[in-house]
Parts: sequence; structure tokens; C-alpha cells
Amino acid sequence: MPIHDWVRVPAGLFHDFHQSWSIRIKDALNSGRLPKGLSALVEQHAGPFEHDVLAIERRVARKKKGDATAGLATMKRPKTRIVRRTNNEIYAARANRVIVKHQLGRIVAVVEIVSPGNKHSKSALDDFVDKIMEILRAGIHVLIIDLFPPTSRDPLGIHKVIWDEIVEEAFVFPRGKKLILASYEVGRDRAAYVEPVAVGDKLPDMPLFVSPGFHVMVPLESTYNETWQANPEDYRTAVETGIMPDPDAED
Repeated sequence: MPIHDWVRVPAGLFHDFHQSWSIRIKDALNSGRLPKGLSALVEQHAGPFEHDVLAIERRVARKKKGDATAGLATMKRPKTRIVRRTNNEIYAARANRVIVKHQLGRIVAVVEIVSPGNKHSKSALDDFVDKIMEILRAGIHVLIIDLFPPTSRDPLGIHKVIWDEIVEEAFVFPRGKKLILASYEVGRDRAAYVEPVAVGDKLPDMPLFVSPGFHVMVPLESTYNETWQANPEDYRTAVETGIMPDPDAED
């Protein structure tokens, strides 16, 4: 299933897709992909520009060495088009911030699907980046899925904005690939696994780290396709053509 051009339709349509896609990713991760003792939950946030995030939680005490490879977790390094590493510390931009952790367990990883509202203004983008940095500083791994093209506020994409908070490095989009998938691993070193994609591409599976050195692959393509096929025909037609149906038109 090719990636669709979501900028052609109102943000509400993508929000609806986002909600359903998050649930399918959650279900896929909970179906034997995660190591024993970890589970995926969709966490809801209030506010006009907030959205659901998928949190991976450890609900039991840490297993003995070797048990982390249960499920489909692997130590083999992910292969993405771009890999960046640094041992720079992630310093807090705001010193006095309290991180509230989920009452049922310690969050170890988060999947964030970028919405149009996250880029609609400088303050919205700043808030989004601050939130991601707060998560990374807490030692939580993050997978970011951004199916929207760069704006004047992130001209080199969302990864460049986030990575610049850790270490400023040059970044150039591969020709024709301006949508970003980025997985961040936190530990003694910080690593970013970045896969630029484009409208019309198939979504590659992406790594989601559940502890330093261990990751599971998130099935983005299959879950995206399942979400797409579950939507009504007029919805799919609107996204494919960029033309919203006329509610006053005769059948």
C-alpha cells in the first residue's frame, strides 16, 4: 500500500486514520513481538493539538540477562538509510520539569505519529520537540512517524529539528524523499535510525528500541494497509483524489 498524500485533505481525516492506525500498531506489538513483561498501550492526551501516543511499558521486574530476547526483540543493528550516533548528553532546556510516569508500569518506549497540528505554528512545533526531548531525557526510546512534508518551521524535516537539540549535524534529504521515519535509541550513547520516504512509497518496518541494544520491528506497512482497508470507500476516494465529497450532491 503506497503512502498517501495526506496534505490534500482536512487534518480531521488524518486524525481519524491516526487513531485507528495506533490501535493496529498496538495490537501487532502485543501479538508476540514484544519481550515478555512488556505491553503496548494507547495513551490519550487532551488538548487541541495533542494526539494519542503508543507507550511500551514494563509491568514486571527486569528479567535475567538473556530474557530480553523473548518475543521478536533482537540485538542485530537495524538497517536504515541514515544512522547517526553521538555520546553528547541530552541537557534539559527547562530545568524544573516533573515527568509523571504511568501508574501501571515504567514506560520504556513511545511511538509518535506526527499530526498536522504539530507543525501548524512555531509554538506547536516547539512544544512537540520539547515533549520528545523530555521523553528522551527520561531514558525512553522513541519511534517517530512523520507522513507530512517539511514546512518553513522544519525545512529539513522533523528529525533534523530533534537531532539538533542533541548535536548539530548536516542533513540532506535523499532525492524525492521528504517524509521521515526515525527511531531513537537512548543509553550510554544516543543513536538515530532514519528512513526518508515519499508519497507513493511502501512503508518499511522500523525498529523500536525496548532497551539499549534491543529492538523489535514495528510492522508499519501491514498496519497502515489494514487501517486503510477498514475505512469507507468515500473516505479513501477523498484521500486518493484530494476531493472531498459534496454532502449536498444528489446520489
